[in-house]
Amino acid sequence: MTLVLRTTDRTTEPAPALPVLPAGTDPLLQLQYETRPADGPSAIRCVGHSRELALGGIPVMCSACRARRDWLLINHGRDVWIRCRCGNQWLEPDISRADFDALIGGPKGTTYPSVEAGLAALGFDGVFAGINLE
Repeated sequence: MTLVLRTTDRTTEPAPALPVLPAGTDPLLQLQYETRPADGPSAIRCVGHSRELALGGIPVMCSACRARRDWLLINHGRDVWIRCRCGNQWLEPDISRADFDALIGGPKGTTYPSVEAGLAALGFDGVFAGINLE
């Protein structure tokens, strides 16, 4: 499965696929390969931000549903995207990777098999579009 982040204003190049070990590989090496932490240039990291988010003094608002809080910030390489619960997502050039790193409290986190599985588990897959979760 090729990982592609969908944005509302720009297309992105698919992330390079990780190498697949041959079927006859040692099971312990296969397990070590599959359970290693997701890091490096192809890693995608997410962090929730439940409060309002202001960039340059201007509050962020979803162009699709007009939500003003409860965001998922997605980092891939140098880019950071903002995703709303309605499923709308856009590249936000005003948030740097350093800003994103400051929001993450530590290396702890949950690893999901795909971006789609992570978005569904976190409730940012668009299922809650039009629902107020307050």
